[in-house]
Amino acid sequence: MLNPSEPADSANSNSPPATEILSDQSTQAMVQFFKLASDATRLRILFLLLHEKELNVCTLCDRLQQSQPAVSHHLGLLRVAGLIICRRDGKHNYYRIIREKLEVLIQLLFDESDGGGHEFTLPKGVVSYHDR
Repeated sequence: MLNPSEPADSANSNSPPATEILSDQSTQAMVQFFKLASDATRLRILFLLLHEKELNVCTLCDRLQQSQPAVSHHLGLLRVAGLIICRRDGKHNYYRIIREKLEVLIQLLFDESDGGGHEFTLPKGVVSYHDR
């Protein structure tokens, strides 16, 4: 029987060390990213911007088949979060992803998931990270 004054994990000295908990800063950064990426439109915008140098709002509206106010709303949220940046050219705003910010979040996820590895498993696949 365990001594009530002893911590429960001291009873079994052969148990593996406890998993470290995410830092508050890491947790907050990942929560904010996943909140943004959990919306289908924002996720599609990020995907499109990852594959193009930059896109204007009209092009994004056409590709997403959504209205300009709806797309602009999502772009504003991504911009405030620091994931994308806007450049004005005449009447058009052009958006591009801030790759460094996204890469930091992705690297943070990998670092926290298994202590610095380059891969983690999801229920339907494996996500891997490759340094440039």
